[in-house]
Amino acid sequence: MILGVFIGIWMGAVPGLGGVLGMILLLPFTFDMEPVHAFALLLGLFAVTSTSDTIASVMLGIPGTAASQATILDGYPLAKKGQAARAFGAAFTVSAFGGVFGAIVLAISLPIITPIITSFGSPEIFMLAILGLVMVGSLSGGSINKGLLAGLLGLLISTIGSAQTVAIYRYTFNTDYLLDTLPLIPCVLGLFAIPELMELSIKNISIARIENINTKNSRITDGIKDAVRHWWLATRCAAIGTYIGILPGLGAAIVDWIAYGHAVQSSKDNENFGKGDIRGVIAPEAANNATKGGALIPAVAFGIPGSLGTAILLGALLMVGLLPGPDMLTTDLHITFSMVWTLVFANLLAAGLLMIWANQVAKIAFVSGHLIVPGVILFVFMGAWLGGDVSIGSWITLLIFGILGYLMKVSGWARPPLVLGLILGTIVENRFLLSVTAHDGFSWLAKPLVLFLLGLVFVTLYFAIKGVRNQKSETKDKEEQGEGRASNPVISSIVSVALIFIFSIAFWIALDWPSEVGLFPLIIALPGILITLLTTRSDWKGAQKLYQLNPKANAIIREAIDKAYLNKALMFILMLLGIIIFTLLFGQKIILPIFVYLYLTCWGSKSRVLAITYSVISWALLVLFYDRIINLAFYMPIIQKPIEEILPNNFPIWLLF
Repeated sequence: MILGVFIGIWMGAVPGLGGVLGMILLLPFTFDMEPVHAFALLLGLFAVTSTSDTIASVMLGIPGTAASQATILDGYPLAKKGQAARAFGAAFTVSAFGGVFGAIVLAISLPIITPIITSFGSPEIFMLAILGLVMVGSLSGGSINKGLLAGLLGLLISTIGSAQTVAIYRYTFNTDYLLDTLPLIPCVLGLFAIPELMELSIKNISIARIENINTKNSRITDGIKDAVRHWWLATRCAAIGTYIGILPGLGAAIVDWIAYGHAVQSSKDNENFGKGDIRGVIAPEAANNATKGGALIPAVAFGIPGSLGTAILLGALLMVGLLPGPDMLTTDLHITFSMVWTLVFANLLAAGLLMIWANQVAKIAFVSGHLIVPGVILFVFMGAWLGGDVSIGSWITLLIFGILGYLMKVSGWARPPLVLGLILGTIVENRFLLSVTAHDGFSWLAKPLVLFLLGLVFVTLYFAIKGVRNQKSETKDKEEQGEGRASNPVISSIVSVALIFIFSIAFWIALDWPSEVGLFPLIIALPGILITLLTTRSDWKGAQKLYQLNPKANAIIREAIDKAYLNKALMFILMLLGIIIFTLLFGQKIILPIFVYLYLTCWGSKSRVLAITYSVISWALLVLFYDRIINLAFYMPIIQKPIEEILPNNFPIWLLF
């Protein structure tokens, strides 16, 4: 278990790795183990990735795993304020609490959980996913229209590739890479990692925007006190996490957003959410760890994996000769309870270790951005490579979504709804088509639980609209900070016009497909067009106000460009494009360390000694970790074969390619 915990902490902290990869790597080592020992190893890793992923979310604004996306909204602003240690203290405390809570519920609920699982069919799961999308879209940012549009765009992108019912490919444009659905990790890393790294690099700043001396006011103990003070919120969100985790296919992809939305809507003073409110860290972190216990319930009791991680655990269960079902609650009950206690102790151990290390990790917030950027770029590119389909297409996807993410960030478009749309797209379409087919149309909308969830959707929209109006009246003429709250109507208008074009093309193409293939894209594209028109109108009004202040169009455009640092952003994007192009020629093991050196010496103005040392460490990481340990398939560059012909036969070519 202890070994699994240490590996899990590392896997969760590094963007692009995650617990699923760690479990896949450890699975072969469990073949000859006793069942209890095998599950201690796997569950030790499985349990703690949703704890350590907080590090990347708070320090870099990058989701370490899918379960930590909502933590970014308030965790990263807290780091900017120099309060990373406080955020860690609160997050690790409630993560441990959530993990223990979920494990206890698992132990209590195993014999009586059948009615809960069986009550959620395709219509209910579809509507719950819609609730999650609406909640995130309406609560993340200052514009409900933009949030909903981002969610719709994510759903539309998720339809790329083969249709679910018929062997028809959608929106591939004769590109082989698009024959399958876009891999999630390059998209997420592009949307969140690239824009934040661009900001650090372009502005030459540290993560924290205050002096290091002020961190004395931010301690781990402050976060622990925050967690204790908001114990009722943590308990409610842990309960949400546990029972959402039970539902197959949803789990961590949606639970942190539902918990975050609950925290916002249940708080009377919610104006600081998205700007560094500690409750915005407590809610998702309590929920995402609790899902682990909940997700084990259907896997152990019925053989229904609630997530990819539990699917791997289910495979391990079968490998050691154990069958999920009644026996796991009777004759093999001791193994089931060993899982429970492993979850408890793993969460407590991980929280304790991370508490010890948190103060040191928090100091990274005050390190020069130029020292952080090249190393994180390496992890981001390799994470995209690992989490994609091991092709240059994943890097191109990373770059495209990086550009999109930066434009959204500087123009007031919330990015989280887009990611959630990507994650839930396949689930939503599958459950929608199953509901329509099984109930011969839309009669399923009259089911009691569906009506209840639909009512929650409208209630969410009502309170969101009311909240946005109140915030606008209170913060008039003020520059708001936080995800989706930037103000740049000129750049936002460009994004809006581009979306009109995208939704219109998608709608037009889908008209030629059979109904079972084109229905879902049509349902997405039509409201997308209508809402985008409203958004474009709002952006145009904002641009007109700027024109009234300064009736010179050139000056307004220049100001918008300067405000978004577009000139320097373009240079940064060209650097990343250079990585992709030169990798085709020389490969990752040569180009990425060279990039690190050139960035530090040319862009960051650092010493050559530092740059060489940093580059050597980067090369060693690529060779020893990604190649030797993970055994990752690297790209075969153009020069590899000519070089192999020159070098001696016994030369270890893996050092270079």
